[in-house]
Amino acid sequence: MIPVHTKGHIEQTVTPDLTAARIGSGLVEVFATPMMIALVEQTCLESVLPYLDEGQGTVGTLVNVTHSAATPVGMRVWCDSELVEVDRRRLVFSVKAYDECGLIGEGRHERFVIDSAKFQAKIDAKGK
Repeated sequence: MIPVHTKGHIEQTVTPDLTAARIGSGLVEVFATPMMIALVEQTCLESVLPYLDEGQGTVGTLVNVTHSAATPVGMRVWCDSELVEVDRRRLVFSVKAYDECGLIGEGRHERFVIDSAKFQAKIDAKGK
């Protein structure tokens, strides 16, 4: 069982590859919203990995976050997550993203615990 209040934290530096202009989500050289969401998902995933049984993983199923401030290339960003609800296999996280000047985004993220092999087999069959 994954304990409620499990926390996660991941930091990274904004590089040109992480900007809206580079990935096509905008025209300016700032930390892209999709990359902030990827940071949120990675933070939540990594926070619960120690509690999963062998062969299990999690998949993201819902992201509801704001991206309220822009971050330039070269600045450090990080995400803090907290598991706030466990409903059988459904995990609900509260997330906040920051840069060196303060809060840049916040919201909720949901993930489901999966059997990785069964999940992959189902996806492989879908492509045939």
